[in-house]
Amino acid sequence: EVRLVESGGGLVQAGGSLRLSCAASGFTRDDYTVGWFRQAPGKKREGVSCIKITEGRIYYADSVKGRFTISSDNAKNTVYLEMNNLKPEDTAEYYCAAGWGDPASIATMQPGLVWGQGTQVTVSS
Repeated sequence: EVRLVESGGGLVQAGGSLRLSCAASGFTRDDYTVGWFRQAPGKKREGVSCIKITEGRIYYADSVKGRFTISSDNAKNTVYLEMNNLKPEDTAEYYCAAGWGDPASIATMQPGLVWGQGTQVTVSS
């Protein structure tokens, strides 16, 4: 069974940093893509950043380019999202999800993704 577990959320002041982790297990192939998504209250879930594990190809949403960095530690089957210069508008529940496809495609939440349980990120002004 494929399973994703997020950690690292919390409360931070504007301008601060947080690092989210997504630990994956149960994959029988390693050519999958892991993505970070977020959903703020009253808003649609959106793709933030995705990485194809074996190729290192990466997608970033325009709203986070230059501030967020996605990376993977393949030995630990873990994907990280380093978030710097956080803004109040980054406040949301953050989810990781995984599937097979191009990072830009995964970012659109194509059918068949496996989702984690989410972790809350709150940025105070």
